[in-house]
Amino acid sequence: MDIADITANQQTTINSALNPEGGSGEEFNNFLQLLTAQIQNQDPLAPLDSTQFVEQLATFSTLEQQVRSNSNLEGIAQGINELQSLVASQWLGQTVSVESSDLTFNGQPVDFSFTELADADRAVLTVRDSQNRVIWSEVLDQDQDTHQWNGQTASGAAAISGASYQISIDQFQGDDFLGSTPPRITTTVTDVSTAEDGTPQLGTEMSDNVSLATVQRVDP
Repeated sequence: MDIADITANQQTTINSALNPEGGSGEEFNNFLQLLTAQIQNQDPLAPLDSTQFVEQLATFSTLEQQVRSNSNLEGIAQGINELQSLVASQWLGQTVSVESSDLTFNGQPVDFSFTELADADRAVLTVRDSQNRVIWSEVLDQDQDTHQWNGQTASGAAAISGASYQISIDQFQGDDFLGSTPPRITTTVTDVSTAEDGTPQLGTEMSDNVSLATVQRVDP
């Protein structure tokens, strides 16, 4: 085999590697382009040392294996996301509780619960409109497990159906403010979607794009 044949064989090897199965990243492609250029521009009378060429091919092989591993991992991740979406679809029509400070009032009473902070002896429901104005406030009975806001406002007018509101529970010990916590709103799951990162999300009668991890099923 003469020098021209060796060079042709090297070039064929590199060309066949330019399209590996499973795709490649930018750094991987850059490596292949540099190696190809090196083969194309070598001196035919002094071709690339075989030892160096083998070392570079070994590096290429390692990169190719990493790319294929990444491709396999992406496939596994996609499968997990599809499984999560399938599981999420089982929540359609179910009554759930969602921890959220944002809600869309649908004209029906809003049932909710909340986690009581340590040492809190007073809890106050505060409802704000989209302009961050307080439209309703009341002291909650901490002996009750569930509570309700039926859409009443301080002005006497009912909350607007379809409008967005913020609802929070301000907790105190005496006159000392301990913190504000979001309620767990009881609602019904209406649809299932997928976030940009591939994770499933639930839509409910009172909120959109709720992470599945924050949802709890409510016993009928």
